[in-house]
Amino acid sequence: MLKILIANRGEIALRVMRSCKEMGIKTVAVYSEVDRLSPHVLYADEAVCLGPAPSNQSYLLGDKIIEVCKKLNVDGVHPGYGFLSENANFAKKVIENGIKFIGPSPESIEIMGSKLMAKNAVKAFDTPLVPGTDQPISDIEEAKKISEKIGYPILIKASAGGGGKGMRIVTKSEEFEEQMERAQSEAKNAFGDDSCFIEKYVASPRHIEVQVLGDHHGNYVYVFERECSIQRRHQKVVEEAPSFVITPELRKKIGEAAINAAKSCKYFNAGTVEFILDENLNFYFLEMNTRLQVEHPISELISGLDLVKEQIKIARDEKISFSQEDLSINGHAIELRVYAEDPQNNFLPDIGTLIEYKKPEGLGIRVDDGFREGMEIPIYYDPMIAKLVVWGKDRTEAIERMKRAIDEYRIKGVKTTLPFGKFVLNHPNFISGDIDTHFVEKYYNSDLLNETINEEEIKVISEFITIKNKLLFEKNNTQKSISYIENSSSNWKKNRPQAV
Repeated sequence: MLKILIANRGEIALRVMRSCKEMGIKTVAVYSEVDRLSPHVLYADEAVCLGPAPSNQSYLLGDKIIEVCKKLNVDGVHPGYGFLSENANFAKKVIENGIKFIGPSPESIEIMGSKLMAKNAVKAFDTPLVPGTDQPISDIEEAKKISEKIGYPILIKASAGGGGKGMRIVTKSEEFEEQMERAQSEAKNAFGDDSCFIEKYVASPRHIEVQVLGDHHGNYVYVFERECSIQRRHQKVVEEAPSFVITPELRKKIGEAAINAAKSCKYFNAGTVEFILDENLNFYFLEMNTRLQVEHPISELISGLDLVKEQIKIARDEKISFSQEDLSINGHAIELRVYAEDPQNNFLPDIGTLIEYKKPEGLGIRVDDGFREGMEIPIYYDPMIAKLVVWGKDRTEAIERMKRAIDEYRIKGVKTTLPFGKFVLNHPNFISGDIDTHFVEKYYNSDLLNETINEEEIKVISEFITIKNKLLFEKNNTQKSISYIENSSSNWKKNRPQAV
Protein backbone atom coordinates (compact mmCIF):
# COMPACT_ATOMS: atom_id res chain seq x y z
CA MET A 1 0.00 0.00 0.00
CA LEU A 2 1.86 3.05 -1.32
CA LYS A 3 -0.81 5.76 -1.30
CA ILE A 4 -3.80 6.30 0.99
CA LEU A 5 -6.66 8.79 0.61
CA ILE A 6 -8.17 10.02 3.88
CA ALA A 7 -11.88 10.55 3.29
CA ASN A 8 -12.25 13.00 6.14
CA ARG A 9 -11.14 16.38 7.44
CA GLY A 10 -9.60 18.15 10.41
CA GLU A 11 -7.79 16.49 13.27
CA ILE A 12 -8.56 12.87 12.37
CA ALA A 13 -7.34 13.36 8.78
CA LEU A 14 -4.12 14.88 10.05
CA ARG A 15 -3.68 12.18 12.69
CA VAL A 16 -4.02 9.40 10.07
CA MET A 17 -1.59 11.15 7.72
CA ARG A 18 1.12 11.28 10.38
CA SER A 19 1.01 7.52 10.87
CA CYS A 20 1.05 7.02 7.10
CA LYS A 21 4.14 9.20 6.80
CA GLU A 22 5.96 7.13 9.44
CA MET A 23 5.14 4.04 7.37
CA GLY A 24 6.47 5.60 4.16
CA ILE A 25 3.00 5.86 2.64
CA LYS A 26 1.96 8.86 0.51
CA THR A 27 -1.29 10.62 1.45
CA VAL A 28 -4.12 12.31 -0.43
CA ALA A 29 -6.37 14.87 1.27
CA VAL A 30 -9.87 15.74 0.14
CA TYR A 31 -11.44 18.99 1.24
CA SER A 32 -14.35 21.37 0.88
CA GLU A 33 -13.95 24.95 -0.26
CA VAL A 34 -14.12 26.25 3.31
CA ASP A 35 -11.30 23.87 4.35
CA ARG A 36 -8.86 24.79 1.58
CA LEU A 37 -6.25 26.14 4.03
CA SER A 38 -6.79 23.54 6.75
CA PRO A 39 -3.68 21.83 8.20
CA HIS A 40 -4.66 18.41 6.83
CA VAL A 41 -4.77 19.85 3.30
CA LEU A 42 -1.35 21.48 3.63
CA TYR A 43 0.21 18.38 5.23
CA ALA A 44 -0.88 15.85 2.58
CA ASP A 45 1.27 14.94 -0.43
CA GLU A 46 -1.70 15.65 -2.71
CA ALA A 47 -5.05 17.38 -2.16
CA VAL A 48 -8.29 17.56 -4.14
CA CYS A 49 -11.26 19.87 -3.60
CA LEU A 50 -14.57 17.99 -3.51
CA GLY A 51 -16.94 20.95 -3.60
CA PRO A 52 -18.73 23.58 -1.47
CA ALA A 53 -18.75 23.56 2.33
CA PRO A 54 -21.92 21.57 3.09
CA SER A 55 -20.95 17.95 3.69
CA ASN A 56 -23.57 16.62 1.27
CA GLN A 57 -21.76 18.60 -1.44
CA SER A 58 -18.26 17.54 -0.39
CA TYR A 59 -17.27 14.97 2.24
CA LEU A 60 -20.33 12.75 1.65
CA LEU A 61 -19.76 12.43 -2.10
CA GLY A 62 -18.60 8.83 -2.05
CA ASP A 63 -18.62 8.35 -5.83
CA LYS A 64 -16.53 11.48 -6.34
CA ILE A 65 -14.03 10.34 -3.71
CA ILE A 66 -13.67 7.01 -5.52
CA GLU A 67 -13.09 8.88 -8.80
CA VAL A 68 -10.26 10.81 -7.12
CA CYS A 69 -8.78 7.51 -5.89
CA LYS A 70 -8.75 6.04 -9.38
CA LYS A 71 -7.34 9.19 -10.97
CA LEU A 72 -4.48 9.42 -8.45
CA ASN A 73 -3.77 5.66 -8.26
CA VAL A 74 -4.73 5.41 -4.60
CA ASP A 75 -4.28 1.98 -2.97
CA GLY A 76 -6.42 2.45 0.12
CA VAL A 77 -9.07 4.67 1.70
CA HIS A 78 -9.13 5.51 5.40
CA PRO A 79 -12.57 6.89 6.35
CA GLY A 80 -11.69 8.29 9.79
CA TYR A 81 -14.91 8.67 11.81
CA GLY A 82 -18.16 10.37 10.91
CA PHE A 83 -19.10 11.16 7.30
CA LEU A 84 -18.78 7.90 5.29
CA SER A 85 -16.94 5.83 7.91
CA GLU A 86 -19.92 3.58 8.72
CA ASN A 87 -21.53 3.63 5.28
CA ALA A 88 -21.64 0.02 4.10
CA ASN A 89 -22.49 1.03 0.55
CA PHE A 90 -19.43 3.30 0.31
CA ALA A 91 -17.16 0.57 1.70
CA LYS A 92 -18.58 -1.89 -0.83
CA LYS A 93 -17.98 0.49 -3.76
CA VAL A 94 -14.42 1.16 -2.64
CA ILE A 95 -13.70 -2.57 -2.61
CA GLU A 96 -15.47 -3.17 -5.94
CA ASN A 97 -13.15 -0.59 -7.53
CA GLY A 98 -10.09 -2.56 -6.45
CA ILE A 99 -9.19 -0.23 -3.57
CA LYS A 100 -8.52 -1.34 0.00
CA PHE A 101 -11.06 -0.07 2.54
CA ILE A 102 -9.20 0.48 5.81
CA GLY A 103 -11.97 -0.76 8.03
CA PRO A 104 -14.28 -3.75 8.40
CA SER A 105 -16.28 -5.51 5.71
CA PRO A 106 -19.48 -3.91 4.37
CA GLU A 107 -21.38 -6.85 5.88
CA SER A 108 -20.04 -6.15 9.38
CA ILE A 109 -20.86 -2.46 9.03
CA GLU A 110 -24.41 -3.31 7.99
CA ILE A 111 -25.00 -5.78 10.82
CA MET A 112 -23.64 -3.54 13.54
CA GLY A 113 -25.24 -0.43 12.03
CA SER A 114 -28.62 -1.75 13.09
CA LYS A 115 -29.03 -2.09 16.84
CA LEU A 116 -31.55 -4.89 16.39
CA MET A 117 -29.38 -6.83 13.94
CA ALA A 118 -26.42 -6.32 16.29
CA LYS A 119 -28.35 -7.63 19.29
CA ASN A 120 -29.42 -10.74 17.40
CA ALA A 121 -25.86 -11.33 16.18
CA VAL A 122 -24.15 -11.07 19.58
CA LYS A 123 -26.87 -13.04 21.36
CA ALA A 124 -25.67 -16.19 19.65
CA PHE A 125 -22.21 -15.63 21.17
CA ASP A 126 -23.46 -15.30 24.77
CA THR A 127 -22.77 -11.56 24.98
CA PRO A 128 -24.83 -10.14 27.89
CA LEU A 129 -27.83 -8.09 26.73
CA VAL A 130 -30.13 -5.71 28.58
CA PRO A 131 -33.58 -7.36 28.95
CA GLY A 132 -35.85 -6.20 26.13
CA THR A 133 -37.15 -6.92 22.63
CA ASP A 134 -35.02 -8.18 19.77
CA GLN A 135 -37.50 -7.25 17.02
CA PRO A 136 -38.99 -3.90 15.92
CA ILE A 137 -42.13 -2.97 17.80
CA SER A 138 -45.24 -3.34 15.64
CA ASP A 139 -47.96 -3.98 18.21
CA ILE A 140 -48.24 -1.23 20.82
CA GLU A 141 -50.40 -3.27 23.21
CA GLU A 142 -48.02 -6.23 23.04
CA ALA A 143 -45.10 -3.84 23.63
CA LYS A 144 -46.86 -2.51 26.73
CA LYS A 145 -47.22 -6.05 28.07
CA ILE A 146 -43.53 -6.72 27.48
CA SER A 147 -42.66 -3.46 29.25
CA GLU A 148 -44.76 -4.47 32.25
CA LYS A 149 -42.93 -7.79 32.37
CA ILE A 150 -39.51 -6.15 32.12
CA GLY A 151 -40.51 -3.54 34.68
CA TYR A 152 -40.52 0.23 34.38
CA PRO A 153 -38.63 2.41 33.70
CA ILE A 154 -37.95 1.19 30.17
CA LEU A 155 -36.12 2.77 27.26
CA ILE A 156 -37.49 3.13 23.74
CA LYS A 157 -34.61 3.21 21.22
CA ALA A 158 -34.39 3.75 17.49
CA SER A 159 -32.81 0.75 15.77
CA ALA A 160 -30.75 2.97 13.47
CA GLY A 161 -30.18 5.58 16.17
CA GLY A 162 -27.22 7.38 17.62
CA GLY A 163 -26.39 10.52 19.56
CA GLY A 164 -29.55 10.19 21.68
CA LYS A 165 -31.94 10.64 18.73
CA GLY A 166 -35.02 8.44 18.71
CA MET A 167 -34.57 7.63 22.40
CA ARG A 168 -37.23 8.00 25.10
CA ILE A 169 -37.38 6.99 28.78
CA VAL A 170 -40.81 5.74 29.89
CA THR A 171 -41.55 5.55 33.61
CA LYS A 172 -45.16 4.26 33.50
CA SER A 173 -47.56 2.49 31.16
CA GLU A 174 -49.72 5.56 30.59
CA GLU A 175 -46.80 7.36 28.91
CA PHE A 176 -45.81 4.52 26.61
CA GLU A 177 -47.88 5.26 23.50
CA GLU A 178 -47.06 8.97 23.40
CA GLN A 179 -43.33 8.39 23.92
CA MET A 180 -43.30 5.66 21.28
CA GLU A 181 -44.83 8.02 18.70
CA ARG A 182 -42.25 10.68 19.52
CA ALA A 183 -39.35 8.23 19.29
CA GLN A 184 -40.55 6.87 15.95
CA SER A 185 -41.10 10.34 14.51
CA GLU A 186 -37.65 11.51 15.58
CA ALA A 187 -36.01 8.34 14.27
CA LYS A 188 -37.79 8.70 10.93
CA ASN A 189 -36.64 12.31 10.56
CA ALA A 190 -33.06 11.63 11.65
CA PHE A 191 -32.35 8.25 10.04
CA GLY A 192 -35.15 7.59 7.55
CA ASP A 193 -36.08 4.52 9.61
CA ASP A 194 -38.71 4.56 12.38
CA SER A 195 -37.96 1.04 13.67
CA CYS A 196 -37.77 1.07 17.47
CA PHE A 197 -37.31 -1.51 20.19
CA ILE A 198 -37.51 -1.46 23.97
CA GLU A 199 -35.18 -2.52 26.75
CA LYS A 200 -34.88 -2.16 30.50
CA TYR A 201 -33.65 1.29 31.52
CA VAL A 202 -30.53 1.13 33.67
CA ALA A 203 -30.90 4.09 36.01
CA SER A 204 -27.28 4.89 36.89
CA PRO A 205 -25.15 3.39 34.13
CA ARG A 206 -21.51 3.81 33.34
CA HIS A 207 -20.58 3.87 29.66
CA ILE A 208 -17.72 1.43 29.20
CA GLU A 209 -16.30 0.61 25.77
CA VAL A 210 -13.69 -1.91 24.70
CA GLN A 211 -11.22 -1.37 21.85
CA VAL A 212 -10.86 -4.49 19.72
CA LEU A 213 -8.67 -5.49 16.78
CA GLY A 214 -9.31 -8.40 14.46
CA ASP A 215 -7.48 -9.55 11.34
CA HIS A 216 -8.38 -11.58 8.23
CA HIS A 217 -6.82 -14.69 9.78
CA GLY A 218 -9.22 -15.01 12.70
CA ASN A 219 -6.98 -13.41 15.34
CA TYR A 220 -8.51 -11.03 17.90
CA VAL A 221 -7.25 -8.90 20.80
CA TYR A 222 -8.88 -6.34 23.04
CA VAL A 223 -6.90 -3.22 23.89
CA PHE A 224 -8.57 -2.75 27.28
CA GLU A 225 -11.47 -0.46 28.14
CA ARG A 226 -12.32 3.22 28.14
CA GLU A 227 -14.58 4.98 30.64
CA CYS A 228 -16.84 7.38 28.70
CA SER A 229 -19.49 8.31 31.26
CA ILE A 230 -19.02 12.10 31.23
CA GLN A 231 -21.45 13.10 28.49
CA ARG A 232 -23.72 15.94 27.47
CA ARG A 233 -26.70 15.31 25.19
CA HIS A 234 -25.66 11.61 25.04
CA GLN A 235 -22.31 12.62 23.50
CA LYS A 236 -18.98 12.09 25.22
CA VAL A 237 -16.84 14.99 26.46
CA VAL A 238 -14.34 13.44 28.90
CA GLU A 239 -12.97 9.91 28.50
CA GLU A 240 -10.32 7.95 30.39
CA ALA A 241 -8.51 4.64 30.22
CA PRO A 242 -8.55 2.37 32.04
CA SER A 243 -11.83 2.67 33.96
CA PHE A 244 -11.56 3.39 37.67
CA VAL A 245 -14.01 0.61 38.63
CA ILE A 246 -12.95 -2.27 36.37
CA THR A 247 -11.10 -4.99 38.25
CA PRO A 248 -8.62 -7.30 36.45
CA GLU A 249 -11.17 -10.13 36.59
CA LEU A 250 -13.97 -7.97 35.18
CA ARG A 251 -11.60 -6.55 32.54
CA LYS A 252 -10.97 -10.07 31.25
CA LYS A 253 -14.69 -10.89 31.19
CA ILE A 254 -15.76 -7.71 29.41
CA GLY A 255 -12.80 -7.92 27.01
CA GLU A 256 -13.70 -11.48 26.03
CA ALA A 257 -17.34 -10.45 25.62
CA ALA A 258 -16.20 -7.67 23.25
CA ILE A 259 -14.21 -10.16 21.18
CA ASN A 260 -17.24 -12.46 21.02
CA ALA A 261 -19.30 -9.53 19.73
CA ALA A 262 -16.69 -8.96 17.03
CA LYS A 263 -16.67 -12.65 16.13
CA SER A 264 -20.46 -12.61 15.81
CA CYS A 265 -20.18 -10.56 12.60
CA LYS A 266 -16.77 -11.89 11.49
CA TYR A 267 -15.26 -8.51 12.21
CA PHE A 268 -11.78 -7.44 11.17
CA ASN A 269 -9.80 -4.17 11.58
CA ALA A 270 -10.32 -1.77 14.52
CA GLY A 271 -13.69 -1.50 16.23
CA THR A 272 -15.23 -0.57 19.54
CA VAL A 273 -17.78 -2.57 21.50
CA GLU A 274 -19.82 -0.43 23.86
CA PHE A 275 -21.38 -1.64 27.11
CA ILE A 276 -23.37 -0.16 29.92
CA LEU A 277 -22.27 -1.09 33.43
CA ASP A 278 -24.83 -0.99 36.23
CA GLU A 279 -24.23 -0.11 39.86
CA ASN A 280 -23.63 -3.78 40.69
CA LEU A 281 -20.93 -4.05 37.99
CA ASN A 282 -23.11 -6.10 35.65
CA PHE A 283 -22.35 -5.22 32.03
CA TYR A 284 -24.61 -5.33 28.97
CA PHE A 285 -23.94 -4.97 25.25
CA LEU A 286 -24.98 -1.57 23.89
CA GLU A 287 -23.66 -1.41 20.32
CA MET A 288 -20.54 -1.77 18.20
CA ASN A 289 -18.91 1.14 16.38
CA THR A 290 -17.37 -0.16 13.17
CA ARG A 291 -14.62 2.44 12.91
CA LEU A 292 -11.89 4.21 14.84
CA GLN A 293 -13.29 6.17 17.79
CA VAL A 294 -12.68 9.83 18.61
CA GLU A 295 -11.22 8.72 21.94
CA HIS A 296 -8.79 6.13 20.54
CA PRO A 297 -5.68 8.13 21.70
CA ILE A 298 -6.20 7.18 25.35
CA SER A 299 -6.07 3.49 24.41
CA GLU A 300 -2.89 4.17 22.46
CA LEU A 301 -1.24 5.92 25.40
CA ILE A 302 -1.86 3.11 27.89
CA SER A 303 -1.02 0.29 25.46
CA GLY A 304 1.85 1.76 23.42
CA LEU A 305 0.08 0.86 20.16
CA ASP A 306 -0.53 3.06 17.12
CA LEU A 307 -4.05 1.95 16.22
CA VAL A 308 -3.98 3.61 12.79
CA LYS A 309 -0.85 1.66 11.86
CA GLU A 310 -2.53 -1.51 13.06
CA GLN A 311 -5.54 -0.70 10.87
CA ILE A 312 -3.33 -0.28 7.81
CA LYS A 313 -1.42 -3.50 8.51
CA ILE A 314 -4.67 -5.45 8.84
CA ALA A 315 -5.98 -3.91 5.59
CA ARG A 316 -2.75 -5.18 3.95
CA ASP A 317 -3.81 -8.66 5.07
CA GLU A 318 -1.10 -8.90 7.72
CA LYS A 319 -1.64 -10.89 10.90
CA ILE A 320 -1.83 -9.08 14.22
CA SER A 321 1.79 -9.30 15.35
CA PHE A 322 1.09 -9.64 19.09
CA SER A 323 -1.14 -11.70 21.35
CA GLN A 324 -3.45 -10.73 24.20
CA GLU A 325 -0.77 -11.79 26.67
CA ASP A 326 1.68 -9.32 25.11
CA LEU A 327 -0.55 -6.36 26.01
CA SER A 328 -0.48 -4.64 29.38
CA ILE A 329 -1.77 -1.38 30.84
CA ASN A 330 0.84 1.29 31.41
CA GLY A 331 -0.35 4.25 33.45
CA HIS A 332 -3.55 6.22 32.96
CA ALA A 333 -4.81 8.51 30.18
CA ILE A 334 -7.56 11.12 29.99
CA GLU A 335 -9.04 12.89 26.98
CA LEU A 336 -11.03 16.13 26.93
CA ARG A 337 -12.86 16.98 23.73
CA VAL A 338 -12.30 20.69 23.20
CA TYR A 339 -15.47 21.84 21.48
CA ALA A 340 -16.32 25.33 20.26
CA GLU A 341 -19.31 25.38 22.58
CA ASP A 342 -20.55 27.61 25.38
CA PRO A 343 -20.75 25.50 28.57
CA GLN A 344 -22.55 28.36 30.29
CA ASN A 345 -25.31 28.36 27.67
CA ASN A 346 -26.37 24.71 27.47
CA PHE A 347 -23.29 23.81 25.38
CA LEU A 348 -24.58 25.66 22.32
CA PRO A 349 -22.08 25.66 19.42
CA ASP A 350 -20.04 28.84 19.08
CA ILE A 351 -18.46 30.05 15.86
CA GLY A 352 -15.87 32.70 15.19
CA THR A 353 -12.19 33.29 14.51
CA LEU A 354 -9.40 31.81 16.64
CA ILE A 355 -7.87 35.15 17.57
CA GLU A 356 -5.43 33.37 19.89
CA TYR A 357 -4.60 29.67 19.76
CA LYS A 358 -1.73 28.28 21.84
CA LYS A 359 -1.49 24.60 22.69
CA PRO A 360 -0.19 23.25 26.01
CA GLU A 361 3.15 21.46 25.97
CA GLY A 362 5.31 19.24 28.13
CA LEU A 363 5.67 15.65 29.28
CA GLY A 364 2.63 13.46 28.83
CA ILE A 365 0.55 15.92 26.78
CA ARG A 366 -0.83 15.20 23.32
CA VAL A 367 -3.06 17.52 21.27
CA ASP A 368 -4.79 16.17 18.17
CA ASP A 369 -6.23 19.18 16.37
CA GLY A 370 -7.01 20.53 12.93
CA PHE A 371 -6.88 24.28 13.45
CA ARG A 372 -4.31 27.04 13.68
CA GLU A 373 -4.40 30.58 15.03
CA GLY A 374 -6.36 32.91 12.75
CA MET A 375 -8.61 30.20 11.33
CA GLU A 376 -12.39 30.32 11.54
CA ILE A 377 -14.55 27.64 13.10
CA PRO A 378 -17.00 26.71 10.30
CA ILE A 379 -20.70 26.19 11.00
CA TYR A 380 -21.00 23.23 8.64
CA TYR A 381 -19.34 20.51 10.71
CA ASP A 382 -18.95 19.13 14.20
CA PRO A 383 -17.64 21.97 16.44
CA MET A 384 -14.72 19.99 17.90
CA ILE A 385 -11.50 22.02 17.79
CA ALA A 386 -9.16 19.46 19.31
CA LYS A 387 -8.69 16.45 21.52
CA LEU A 388 -6.59 17.28 24.56
CA VAL A 389 -5.03 14.04 25.80
CA VAL A 390 -2.74 13.46 28.78
CA TRP A 391 -0.91 10.47 30.22
CA GLY A 392 0.26 9.92 33.79
CA LYS A 393 1.85 7.09 35.73
CA ASP A 394 -1.46 6.78 37.60
CA ARG A 395 -4.91 8.40 37.60
CA THR A 396 -3.98 11.09 40.11
CA GLU A 397 -1.04 12.28 38.03
CA ALA A 398 -3.15 12.19 34.87
CA ILE A 399 -5.83 14.38 36.49
CA GLU A 400 -3.28 16.92 37.72
CA ARG A 401 -1.55 16.95 34.33
CA MET A 402 -4.85 17.54 32.55
CA LYS A 403 -5.64 20.46 34.83
CA ARG A 404 -2.25 21.96 34.06
CA ALA A 405 -2.80 21.43 30.33
CA ILE A 406 -6.21 23.11 30.47
CA ASP A 407 -4.70 26.11 32.24
CA GLU A 408 -2.01 26.40 29.55
CA TYR A 409 -4.38 26.00 26.58
CA ARG A 410 -5.01 29.52 25.27
CA ILE A 411 -8.06 29.92 23.00
CA LYS A 412 -9.64 33.30 22.32
CA GLY A 413 -12.32 34.19 19.80
CA VAL A 414 -14.76 31.37 20.61
CA LYS A 415 -16.09 29.83 23.80
CA THR A 416 -14.92 26.29 24.49
CA THR A 417 -15.46 23.32 26.78
CA LEU A 418 -12.12 23.90 28.54
CA PRO A 419 -13.78 25.46 31.64
CA PHE A 420 -16.22 22.56 31.79
CA GLY A 421 -13.30 20.13 31.64
CA LYS A 422 -11.71 21.88 34.62
CA PHE A 423 -15.02 21.67 36.50
CA VAL A 424 -15.19 17.91 35.91
CA LEU A 425 -11.59 17.30 36.97
CA ASN A 426 -12.09 19.27 40.19
CA HIS A 427 -15.36 17.61 41.13
CA PRO A 428 -15.16 15.19 44.10
CA ASN A 429 -17.26 12.56 42.34
CA PHE A 430 -14.98 12.48 39.31
CA ILE A 431 -11.83 12.41 41.42
CA SER A 432 -13.22 9.55 43.49
CA GLY A 433 -14.50 7.72 40.40
CA ASP A 434 -18.12 7.84 41.58
CA ILE A 435 -19.67 8.81 38.21
CA ASP A 436 -22.30 7.70 35.70
CA THR A 437 -23.74 9.02 32.46
CA HIS A 438 -25.98 11.44 34.40
CA PHE A 439 -23.02 13.35 35.81
CA VAL A 440 -23.87 16.59 33.96
CA GLU A 441 -27.54 16.55 34.99
CA LYS A 442 -26.68 15.71 38.59
CA TYR A 443 -23.75 17.99 39.27
CA TYR A 444 -23.06 20.51 36.56
CA ASN A 445 -23.98 24.11 37.13
CA SER A 446 -22.16 26.83 35.23
CA ASP A 447 -22.14 28.95 38.39
CA LEU A 448 -19.97 26.30 40.06
CA LEU A 449 -17.14 26.23 37.52
CA ASN A 450 -14.69 27.52 40.12
CA GLU A 451 -16.01 25.55 43.09
CA THR A 452 -13.42 24.60 45.72
CA ILE A 453 -13.18 20.91 46.51
CA ASN A 454 -12.90 19.18 49.87
CA GLU A 455 -9.84 16.89 49.85
CA GLU A 456 -11.03 14.90 52.88
CA GLU A 457 -14.34 14.06 51.20
CA ILE A 458 -12.52 12.86 48.09
CA LYS A 459 -10.34 10.53 50.17
CA VAL A 460 -13.32 9.06 52.02
CA ILE A 461 -15.33 8.52 48.81
CA SER A 462 -12.39 6.87 47.04
CA GLU A 463 -11.76 4.44 49.89
CA PHE A 464 -15.44 3.55 50.09
CA ILE A 465 -15.76 2.91 46.33
CA THR A 466 -12.66 0.70 46.32
CA ILE A 467 -14.09 -1.50 49.09
CA LYS A 468 -17.52 -1.57 47.42
CA ASN A 469 -16.16 -2.67 44.05
CA LYS A 470 -14.07 -5.47 45.53
CA LEU A 471 -17.08 -6.82 47.38
CA LEU A 472 -19.40 -6.52 44.38
CA PHE A 473 -17.18 -8.55 42.12
CA GLU A 474 -16.57 -11.41 44.51
CA LYS A 475 -17.74 -14.54 42.69
CA ASN A 476 -19.42 -15.98 45.78
CA ASN A 477 -20.77 -12.65 47.00
CA THR A 478 -23.41 -13.25 49.66
CA GLN A 479 -26.49 -11.20 50.40
CA LYS A 480 -24.81 -10.31 53.68
CA SER A 481 -22.02 -8.60 51.73
CA ILE A 482 -24.55 -6.66 49.67
CA SER A 483 -26.37 -5.55 52.81
CA TYR A 484 -23.07 -4.44 54.29
CA ILE A 485 -22.38 -2.29 51.25
CA GLU A 486 -25.85 -0.71 51.35
CA ASN A 487 -25.66 -0.04 55.10
CA SER A 488 -22.15 1.39 54.77
CA SER A 489 -23.32 3.63 51.96
CA SER A 490 -26.30 4.86 54.01
CA ASN A 491 -24.18 5.55 57.11
CA TRP A 492 -21.52 7.31 55.07
CA LYS A 493 -24.05 9.57 53.37
CA LYS A 494 -25.46 10.61 56.77
CA ASN A 495 -22.04 11.38 58.24
CA ARG A 496 -20.00 12.44 55.21
CA PRO A 497 -18.06 15.73 55.37
CA GLN A 498 -19.69 18.56 53.40
CA ALA A 499 -18.03 19.94 50.26
CA VAL A 500 -16.72 23.48 50.53
